[in-house]
Amino acid sequence: MREIVLDTETTGFDPETGDRVVEIGCVELNFHVPTGNEYHCYINPERDMPEGAFGVHGLSEEFLSDKPVFADIVDDFLEFIGDDAALVIHNASFDSKFLNAELKWLNRPPIPEVRLIDTLEIARRRFPGGANSLDALCRRFDVDLSVRDKHGALVDCQLLAAVYLELIGGRQPGLSLVADAQDTSKPQNWSDPGQMAQISREF
Repeated sequence: MREIVLDTETTGFDPETGDRVVEIGCVELNFHVPTGNEYHCYINPERDMPEGAFGVHGLSEEFLSDKPVFADIVDDFLEFIGDDAALVIHNASFDSKFLNAELKWLNRPPIPEVRLIDTLEIARRRFPGGANSLDALCRRFDVDLSVRDKHGALVDCQLLAAVYLELIGGRQPGLSLVADAQDTSKPQNWSDPGQMAQISREF
Protein backbone atom coordinates (compact mmCIF):
# COMPACT_ATOMS: atom_id res chain seq x y z
CA MET A 1 0.00 0.00 0.00
CA ARG A 2 1.62 3.22 -1.21
CA GLU A 3 1.12 6.51 0.65
CA ILE A 4 2.61 9.93 -0.04
CA VAL A 5 3.21 12.34 2.84
CA LEU A 6 2.85 15.77 1.24
CA ASP A 7 3.36 19.39 2.22
CA THR A 8 3.41 22.73 0.43
CA GLU A 9 4.62 26.23 1.16
CA THR A 10 2.73 29.15 -0.36
CA THR A 11 2.66 32.93 -0.72
CA GLY A 12 -0.38 33.21 1.54
CA PHE A 13 -3.70 31.70 2.51
CA ASP A 14 -6.03 31.94 -0.48
CA PRO A 15 -5.39 30.96 -4.11
CA GLU A 16 -8.59 32.74 -5.12
CA THR A 17 -6.92 36.06 -4.29
CA GLY A 18 -3.76 35.21 -6.21
CA ASP A 19 -1.67 33.27 -3.70
CA ARG A 20 0.49 30.54 -5.21
CA VAL A 21 2.44 27.41 -4.29
CA VAL A 22 6.18 28.02 -3.91
CA GLU A 23 7.44 24.66 -2.63
CA ILE A 24 6.27 21.05 -2.69
CA GLY A 25 7.70 18.19 -0.66
CA CYS A 26 6.70 14.52 -0.71
CA VAL A 27 7.89 11.45 1.19
CA GLU A 28 6.87 7.98 0.00
CA LEU A 29 5.70 5.27 2.41
CA ASN A 30 5.04 1.66 1.49
CA PHE A 31 2.88 -0.18 4.04
CA HIS A 32 3.70 2.71 6.40
CA VAL A 33 7.45 2.20 5.99
CA PRO A 34 9.55 5.06 4.53
CA THR A 35 11.09 3.93 1.24
CA GLY A 36 13.63 6.75 0.96
CA ASN A 37 11.93 7.93 -2.23
CA GLU A 38 11.20 11.67 -2.04
CA TYR A 39 10.06 14.51 -4.29
CA HIS A 40 11.01 18.13 -3.69
CA CYS A 41 10.90 21.30 -5.76
CA TYR A 42 10.84 25.07 -5.39
CA ILE A 43 8.46 26.95 -7.66
CA ASN A 44 8.51 30.47 -9.04
CA PRO A 45 5.08 31.89 -8.10
CA GLU A 46 5.31 34.65 -10.72
CA ARG A 47 4.35 37.23 -8.11
CA ASP A 48 5.76 39.02 -5.07
CA MET A 49 6.43 37.34 -1.74
CA PRO A 50 4.45 38.91 1.14
CA GLU A 51 6.47 39.64 4.25
CA GLY A 52 4.30 37.39 6.40
CA ALA A 53 4.81 34.37 4.16
CA PHE A 54 8.55 35.03 3.93
CA GLY A 55 8.68 35.03 7.72
CA VAL A 56 7.20 31.52 7.78
CA HIS A 57 9.35 29.75 5.19
CA GLY A 58 12.17 32.16 4.33
CA LEU A 59 11.71 31.82 0.55
CA SER A 60 12.41 35.18 -1.05
CA GLU A 61 11.42 36.54 -4.45
CA GLU A 62 15.09 36.60 -5.38
CA PHE A 63 15.62 32.96 -4.41
CA LEU A 64 12.55 31.81 -6.34
CA SER A 65 13.12 33.99 -9.40
CA ASP A 66 15.12 31.38 -11.32
CA LYS A 67 13.03 28.37 -10.23
CA PRO A 68 10.59 26.61 -12.58
CA VAL A 69 6.95 27.68 -12.71
CA PHE A 70 4.25 25.19 -11.74
CA ALA A 71 3.52 24.34 -15.37
CA ASP A 72 7.11 23.14 -15.74
CA ILE A 73 6.99 20.72 -12.80
CA VAL A 74 3.38 19.52 -12.93
CA ASP A 75 4.06 16.35 -14.92
CA ASP A 76 6.88 15.21 -12.64
CA PHE A 77 4.80 15.99 -9.56
CA LEU A 78 1.74 14.10 -10.82
CA GLU A 79 3.90 11.16 -11.86
CA PHE A 80 5.38 10.97 -8.36
CA ILE A 81 2.07 11.00 -6.51
CA GLY A 82 0.47 8.62 -9.02
CA ASP A 83 -3.21 7.99 -9.51
CA ASP A 84 -4.20 6.07 -6.40
CA ALA A 85 -1.71 6.55 -3.55
CA ALA A 86 -3.25 8.06 -0.43
CA LEU A 87 -1.97 11.58 0.26
CA VAL A 88 -1.14 12.15 3.94
CA ILE A 89 -1.35 15.88 4.68
CA HIS A 90 -1.61 17.97 7.86
CA ASN A 91 -4.62 20.25 7.38
CA ALA A 92 -5.30 18.64 4.01
CA SER A 93 -7.93 21.15 2.93
CA PHE A 94 -5.28 23.89 2.78
CA ASP A 95 -2.73 22.09 0.62
CA SER A 96 -5.30 20.41 -1.62
CA LYS A 97 -7.01 23.78 -2.18
CA PHE A 98 -3.76 25.26 -3.44
CA LEU A 99 -2.72 22.27 -5.52
CA ASN A 100 -6.13 21.99 -7.14
CA ALA A 101 -6.10 25.70 -7.95
CA GLU A 102 -2.73 25.30 -9.65
CA LEU A 103 -4.03 22.27 -11.55
CA LYS A 104 -7.21 24.09 -12.57
CA TRP A 105 -5.20 26.96 -14.05
CA LEU A 106 -3.49 24.38 -16.27
CA ASN A 107 -6.77 22.63 -17.17
CA ARG A 108 -5.71 19.52 -15.25
CA PRO A 109 -8.15 17.41 -13.23
CA PRO A 110 -8.21 18.03 -9.46
CA ILE A 111 -6.86 15.68 -6.83
CA PRO A 112 -9.92 13.82 -5.50
CA GLU A 113 -10.78 14.36 -1.86
CA VAL A 114 -11.10 10.60 -1.39
CA ARG A 115 -7.32 10.31 -1.70
CA LEU A 116 -6.65 12.56 1.29
CA ILE A 117 -5.72 11.44 4.81
CA ASP A 118 -5.78 14.48 7.08
CA THR A 119 -3.47 14.05 10.06
CA LEU A 120 -4.95 17.15 11.69
CA GLU A 121 -8.36 15.45 11.78
CA ILE A 122 -6.79 12.24 13.12
CA ALA A 123 -5.04 14.21 15.86
CA ARG A 124 -8.21 16.11 16.80
CA ARG A 125 -10.06 12.83 17.28
CA ARG A 126 -7.27 11.30 19.31
CA PHE A 127 -6.54 14.40 21.39
CA PRO A 128 -9.73 16.49 21.50
CA GLY A 129 -9.07 19.95 22.86
CA GLY A 130 -5.31 19.47 22.64
CA ALA A 131 -2.73 21.39 20.64
CA ASN A 132 -2.53 19.61 17.32
CA SER A 133 -0.22 21.69 15.17
CA LEU A 134 2.64 19.77 13.57
CA ASP A 135 5.08 21.26 16.07
CA ALA A 136 2.84 20.35 19.01
CA LEU A 137 2.46 16.78 17.76
CA CYS A 138 6.21 16.46 17.27
CA ARG A 139 6.71 17.49 20.89
CA ARG A 140 3.98 15.09 22.03
CA PHE A 141 5.64 12.16 20.24
CA ASP A 142 9.26 13.17 20.93
CA VAL A 143 10.00 13.78 17.26
CA ASP A 144 13.17 15.87 16.93
CA LEU A 145 12.32 19.41 15.80
CA SER A 146 15.90 20.65 15.81
CA VAL A 147 16.25 19.80 12.12
CA ARG A 148 14.51 23.02 11.12
CA ASP A 149 14.13 26.62 12.24
CA LYS A 150 11.64 27.63 9.53
CA HIS A 151 8.94 25.73 7.73
CA GLY A 152 10.09 23.85 4.65
CA ALA A 153 7.96 21.47 2.60
CA LEU A 154 10.36 18.52 2.57
CA VAL A 155 11.54 18.69 6.18
CA ASP A 156 7.93 19.18 7.30
CA CYS A 157 7.01 16.04 5.33
CA GLN A 158 9.74 14.12 7.10
CA LEU A 159 8.47 15.34 10.46
CA LEU A 160 4.87 14.59 9.50
CA ALA A 161 5.77 11.07 8.37
CA ALA A 162 7.08 10.32 11.87
CA VAL A 163 4.01 11.92 13.48
CA TYR A 164 1.64 10.03 11.18
CA LEU A 165 3.17 6.69 12.09
CA GLU A 166 2.72 7.56 15.76
CA LEU A 167 -0.90 8.61 15.22
CA ILE A 168 -1.82 5.31 13.60
CA GLY A 169 0.05 3.01 15.93
CA GLY A 170 3.65 3.88 16.63
CA ARG A 171 6.93 4.24 14.80
CA GLN A 172 8.74 1.09 13.85
CA PRO A 173 12.07 1.07 15.69
CA GLY A 174 14.84 2.62 13.62
CA LEU A 175 12.57 4.09 10.95
CA SER A 176 12.37 7.73 12.01
CA LEU A 177 13.22 10.03 9.14
CA VAL A 178 14.39 12.94 11.24
CA ALA A 179 15.34 11.80 14.72
CA ASP A 180 18.51 9.92 15.54
CA ALA A 181 17.18 8.32 18.72
CA GLN A 182 14.10 6.12 18.74
CA ASP A 183 11.90 5.17 21.69
CA THR A 184 11.66 1.43 21.17
CA SER A 185 9.76 0.88 24.41
CA LYS A 186 6.44 1.84 22.84
CA PRO A 187 4.25 -1.05 21.70
CA GLN A 188 4.42 -1.68 17.96
CA ASN A 189 1.87 -3.50 15.79
CA TRP A 190 3.12 -3.74 12.25
CA SER A 191 2.16 -7.37 11.62
CA ASP A 192 -0.99 -6.54 9.64
CA PRO A 193 -0.49 -3.71 7.14
CA GLY A 194 -4.07 -4.04 5.95
CA GLN A 195 -5.31 -3.42 9.45
CA MET A 196 -3.04 -0.39 9.78
CA ALA A 197 -4.40 1.06 6.55
CA GLN A 198 -7.93 0.65 7.86
CA ILE A 199 -6.97 2.39 11.11
CA SER A 200 -5.67 5.43 9.22
CA ARG A 201 -8.83 5.62 7.13
CA GLU A 202 -11.10 5.27 10.17
CA PHE A 203 -9.36 8.18 11.89
